[in-house]
Amino acid sequence: MADDQKPVNPNDLAVLVPYRGEKPSAPEWFDRAVETPYETHFVEVDGAKVRYQRWGETDKPGLLLVHGNGAHAHWYDFIAPYFAEEYCVVAMTFGGMGDSEWRESYAVDTFSAEQLAVCEDAGLFKNDRKPVIVSHSFGGFITMNTGSKFGDRFDGVMIVDSPVRPPDDDWDGPPSRGRGNRTYADLTSALARFRLAPPQPCENHYIVDYIARHSLKEVPVSEGVTGWTWKFDASIWKRFEAMTRPVEMYKGITCRLAVMRGEQSVLLHEKTWKYMHTLRDDVTMISIPEAQHHVMLDQPLAFIAAVRTQLEAWQY
Repeated sequence: MADDQKPVNPNDLAVLVPYRGEKPSAPEWFDRAVETPYETHFVEVDGAKVRYQRWGETDKPGLLLVHGNGAHAHWYDFIAPYFAEEYCVVAMTFGGMGDSEWRESYAVDTFSAEQLAVCEDAGLFKNDRKPVIVSHSFGGFITMNTGSKFGDRFDGVMIVDSPVRPPDDDWDGPPSRGRGNRTYADLTSALARFRLAPPQPCENHYIVDYIARHSLKEVPVSEGVTGWTWKFDASIWKRFEAMTRPVEMYKGITCRLAVMRGEQSVLLHEKTWKYMHTLRDDVTMISIPEAQHHVMLDQPLAFIAAVRTQLEAWQY
């Protein structure tokens, strides 16, 4: 945690409790975006079906949007349509998360293979211009691996709030969960329990609600009785193979590179931000004001503008 960061009040995290299962009101731009039609596809990778969504025409340059730990492609439902006029936009869901299938074990190279398979299946490698990846948080580390091993297949990668920490910065990694996902009696109870990880409040309750609803599934509890539980595999980190040090993957990226953070992020604070800048002299560094770790939730329109600006810069 950054020196100037204060502990988060648990009451500030339960932003959906007051709505009692009702949807918070949303601005017109958001409703218009999430109502934009998209195609849904699955591609099999090492025995598991990986889900992805596609907007735009397939003959346009490719843009792959990648989520963080425990998340899913719907984190980009209100982002992707703003790029669909110029790009074939694809948002994928990693195995073990969202509506993609779970695995017996998980590895960085497998997640990278999922990225490549989605790009292949969606036709992103068929354009004369190579595709670009935009990846958030855990997805950013996977993209570092992909960019270091398969960078020749991509025009560039944007890593969003994925910290490559200095050697003296201790971190124990993501917490391992000792039990499976809890099942709630009804959707209202489940929505009330939704929290962002790492913990942070978010003023855009309509986005939190939208993401929470797509993070849950209805499951049978007993004969004639159903409940609601989280879609992600709670045991991923107990069955995750050790990965290459992030600093080596980051330094090894062979395509163009941009790094974005939320200026108030508890993960990519100033010390780490400066360290990442010293590791490479060819990286574009972008800070989004008034945003924490979940940049696209805190400042969605600023996030869209920043990504668009970087994509335009890479066209020349």
